[in-house]
Amino acid sequence: MIASMTGFGRGEAEVHGFVATVELRSVNSRYCEISPRTPKSISDREGELQRIIKEAFSRGRISVSVQIDEPVEETAPFVVNAKAVESYTKLLDSVRQAAGIEEPVRLEHLLRYPDIFESVEPPAPEEDYGWVAVVKALDLACKGMRSMRLQEGDALRKELEDRLNGTEEKLREVERLAPLRVVSTKERLQQRLAEVLEDGRIDPDRLEFEMAMLADKLDVREECVRLDSHLVLFREAIASGEPVGRKLNFLAQEMNREINTIGSKSNDAEMAHFVVGMKEELEKIREQVENVE
Repeated sequence: MIASMTGFGRGEAEVHGFVATVELRSVNSRYCEISPRTPKSISDREGELQRIIKEAFSRGRISVSVQIDEPVEETAPFVVNAKAVESYTKLLDSVRQAAGIEEPVRLEHLLRYPDIFESVEPPAPEEDYGWVAVVKALDLACKGMRSMRLQEGDALRKELEDRLNGTEEKLREVERLAPLRVVSTKERLQQRLAEVLEDGRIDPDRLEFEMAMLADKLDVREECVRLDSHLVLFREAIASGEPVGRKLNFLAQEMNREINTIGSKSNDAEMAHFVVGMKEELEKIREQVENVE
């Protein structure tokens, strides 16, 4: 089964409160080109991100979008500096007594002093849970896109098989007509020579030699055999289940070479008709091969 180069995949995973979402989109490209968009927290991991994707896909221009939602802290990032609170309370109480104020020291008085709170650094996690979540989400996204590319690839395979069958049918007709064309060409040549040289001054040996040369120039058996071989290899490739886009492109070029040679040797209207048909089928094949991974 072959795979298309166009597809979409999405994955989401949660690890210790870190929720990662990864989306992949791919379009046609001769190579595997990756364009990542990641948060700063994993910007230094982009190389590893690309490595994982390239292990899953061999061709296509792939856009990657990564989002990480971090867990909400359940505890406040500050603690009370008890010694500072005690010191400020005594200081304010002394001021109150010295000023003869009966009102006691209240909380809002103490809140005017920011150093009664101390910031607390949360403990560093033993593992980068955000990245672990991204890897899991990426795996799901790759599987989703692979599934979509295979579905589209199945449609491509059916289209290619139809075109191959069409090419093969026309090739069989060319093989049927080719020997008949040589015979008819020889007969026409003999008739024309007989009309020109009615006195019978025709060297039979020379004539036979010229006929053999003509037959060799018109012979397309080798080209038909090679084209048939390319069709077999093409079918084997699309049934292999491996990335074969480049191989199919090469085979399509070789098929084009053989068909062109057959066409250049065709001097028969009916045979030329089937050659044109093969060219049309091959053009459709080449268009579809551009979509194959």
